[in-house]
Amino acid sequence: MPAKFEDDLTAFADVGWQAVELWLTKLEKHLESNTLDDTRRLFTKLKIAPVAASYQGGLLLSQGEQRRTHFEHFRTRLGLCQSLGVSTLVLVADFAQRPDATDLQRAVVSLTQAAQWAAGFDVKLALEFRGGDAFCTSLGTAIGLVSECGEPNVGVCLDLFHYYKGPSKLEDLTGLTSANLAHVQFSDVAGIPRELMTDSDRVLPGDGDFQFVPIIENLKRIGYAGYVSLEVMNPVLWQMKLTQVAELGLMALRRVVE
Repeated sequence: MPAKFEDDLTAFADVGWQAVELWLTKLEKHLESNTLDDTRRLFTKLKIAPVAASYQGGLLLSQGEQRRTHFEHFRTRLGLCQSLGVSTLVLVADFAQRPDATDLQRAVVSLTQAAQWAAGFDVKLALEFRGGDAFCTSLGTAIGLVSECGEPNVGVCLDLFHYYKGPSKLEDLTGLTSANLAHVQFSDVAGIPRELMTDSDRVLPGDGDFQFVPIIENLKRIGYAGYVSLEVMNPVLWQMKLTQVAELGLMALRRVVE
């Protein structure tokens, strides 16, 4: 995370990555001193495609002025995605301590509106559930929200960390289809109870306790043809050489996927 945006891309390209999921705040920081044209040329030079971006929050449950602020930020980010050719934007559900039926209805309405905005920019939304939150904590709930929304450019983001951390179940995977699965993120965790897992505990796929076989089998079953992204936010890895992390990550991802 502390590395510069352009250094990330160079390291990815040097070891053979062909596509990248962008971290939006890092991209926005990069654009404070670089133009969009320069950034597009950088992608072209490195032969790496920006295919997804993470993440947008604050849209589903916010109200009033707060909601207007979040949607304006969302509009700006949709413009960035369109300009760079990013086809998928990860959307996370808002924090809520005690969600009720009203929150659920509000989330569906807001998700529908967000999808309609995104459609105008040729962007697909990938709704990510969060295993440690009180609202939209499971894969099943995320699938339900996407279904209730009914917009064709909204799907689920399957983050394996949140799948194992939260209350998601194996049978939830049967609700996934090639139409409602928009993005996949892989990581792993070793020897830590799910109640205590944090993002900084993530390790490379295959180095922990997660079971990848049933996940891969379900992706094959539904004919998923999208990207699988490596999302390992571990400060220990941040201390290593960028190209070393990029190479180890690519090898780990290929190993569990293949």
